[in-house]
Amino acid sequence: METKKLYYDDPFLREFTAKVLSCEETADGKYAVVLDRTAFYPEGGGQGADHGTMGLVHVLDVHEKGGVITHLCDGAFEPGETVRGALDWARRFDHMQQHSGEHICSGLICERFHCDNVGFHMGADVVTIDFNADITWDALMEIERRANAYLCEDHEIDIRFYRGAELEQVEYRSKKPLDGDVRIVSFPGADCCACCGTHVRRSGQVGIVKFLSCQKFRDGVRIELLCGARAYRHLGETWEQNLRVAQSLSAKPTESAAAVERLEAELGALKLRAARLEAQVFSQVAARLAGEGDVVLFEEEMSPESVRKLCDAVMNTCGGRCAVFAGRDGAWKYAVGQTGGDLRELVKSLNAALNGRGGGKPFFAQGSAGCTRKEIEDFFAKL
Repeated sequence: METKKLYYDDPFLREFTAKVLSCEETADGKYAVVLDRTAFYPEGGGQGADHGTMGLVHVLDVHEKGGVITHLCDGAFEPGETVRGALDWARRFDHMQQHSGEHICSGLICERFHCDNVGFHMGADVVTIDFNADITWDALMEIERRANAYLCEDHEIDIRFYRGAELEQVEYRSKKPLDGDVRIVSFPGADCCACCGTHVRRSGQVGIVKFLSCQKFRDGVRIELLCGARAYRHLGETWEQNLRVAQSLSAKPTESAAAVERLEAELGALKLRAARLEAQVFSQVAARLAGEGDVVLFEEEMSPESVRKLCDAVMNTCGGRCAVFAGRDGAWKYAVGQTGGDLRELVKSLNAALNGRGGGKPFFAQGSAGCTRKEIEDFFAKL
């Protein structure tokens, strides 16, 4: 006996009563419950399953097979018992906003670029849609403007089942040929698509749509989309963050990007000047240690690139092996070099003795060491 799907009769139904047909314990201690009818939507078509409660029992997941809908619950029922189901409405309405918004956007994109929606996933955070066409970000922004205008016009959505000759008269999107009773979800002027999911009644109930990204994927693009409350929250959080950035840069929120560009230019100039000064200092150190033979240098925190440059400068003048350690006890960056030398065994011993990791060429190696300065000094003293 197939389960009566109340969510098709009324997608806004939040509570219902039903008779328990069966209840079987699963291998992981949950219970698979079948009802004679349900408002819980099972996972399918890219849309996640509804959650909620049946009395004091939680509905954790919902699946359909052969027309029978099974509710995975954390408690048991007696067959024949009447239960009252209550949906997690925030989850259901979010899913309807995402799904309806995706249809509208996909319909407009497929019409504009004569392409297909070849992938759809409604994640917990974002909706992803794959298209087999090369779509630019500017073109996608035009679709976003059209989609939001469509939402504001508050069109009524038409959902009905078609079959046979009647179905042949309908132009609709589908990833595969269909027969029998086919459920067609129509957003007049935007999309017409075969779909088994739940949707809002009017386009205005989607609220807003916002594209987040458009990246190359296989033979087309993958688009990230937010609809409804998700989009509103994202835009609010983004605005708050932008406001804080603008305030820290003493700029207007609408001018934060220009302020960041100025800051980056200033930072780039400072980095260039610092690099030149650093090179001068390293040259002075190399000149001071000319002819000293093997040397070990300890410095304050420096970037790996600076450690490399200092070691390279000194090893070319000291006439022996140069080892540079920068940082603090427990967290050192190192570079070891010797012109024409072979340091492979030394570096292997160094890593073993000083809790280090690293390597490189026979005459030059870089890495890190988790030890104390005294342990470093003792290691080289023994050499």
